[in-house]
Amino acid sequence: MAPPASPPSRVFAELDLAPAPEGRVGPAALPGREVHVSGSAELSARPDRARVSLRLGSRKEAAVAARSSVSRRLEYIAHSARLRGIPEENMTVTEDFSRVENTYQMEAEVCIIFSDFGKMQNVCNLLTEKLGTSVTINPPHFYHTPEAIDTLRRQVCVTAVGNTHRKAQEVCRLFGQALGKPLLIKEEETKEWGGHIDSHLSHSADSQTLQERIQNATAYASCRVFAVFEIKGKENRRKKLL
Repeated sequence: MAPPASPPSRVFAELDLAPAPEGRVGPAALPGREVHVSGSAELSARPDRARVSLRLGSRKEAAVAARSSVSRRLEYIAHSARLRGIPEENMTVTEDFSRVENTYQMEAEVCIIFSDFGKMQNVCNLLTEKLGTSVTINPPHFYHTPEAIDTLRRQVCVTAVGNTHRKAQEVCRLFGQALGKPLLIKEEETKEWGGHIDSHLSHSADSQTLQERIQNATAYASCRVFAVFEIKGKENRRKKLL
């Protein structure tokens, strides 16, 4: 039985050395000499926003009493958030008033957007302590803003180009050559996975810890580039030693 075939070798760099013209000696640069290199990078970004939803309600025989009970708690929630630096535009309140049989029912939902997860925990802990079971605080939903995803995309591409440039320098140094200017830099492949977009729906299990939720919402991106660099000539070893 024949042995299994060896996997193909992975070529990450190719040094294209043109032969020197007859009669020429010394380290002068030759036209058409290039090094072809591929490089890649993979980066991740934790979510930069969290949405917390709080629900509260009251059911009374009198409409005024039902509204008043909910309003007092809504004011306390908004006041507590403002004291901790949460701007008004990051808080959304939705109210629903209805009549159920011979009673009046007032329900409200408060959605608060946090960019500081430490403040988020402080606010949620305070409201749990002060309001108890009269308010239901749902687990936070972590997500990325479009700006955060764009930053991740740019960073992974720049990092891949930097890795490719360093690899080209290492190849040239190995052969005693000096790396010149880039002649071509081409993005070959980009991938993105993980993370949550800005959505009101959260599919995370309620049993997850805070850190597990953050990890599950972490976004990843990878980029592979191909580059061609000019080879200037022999490396000046004397200058390098100095």
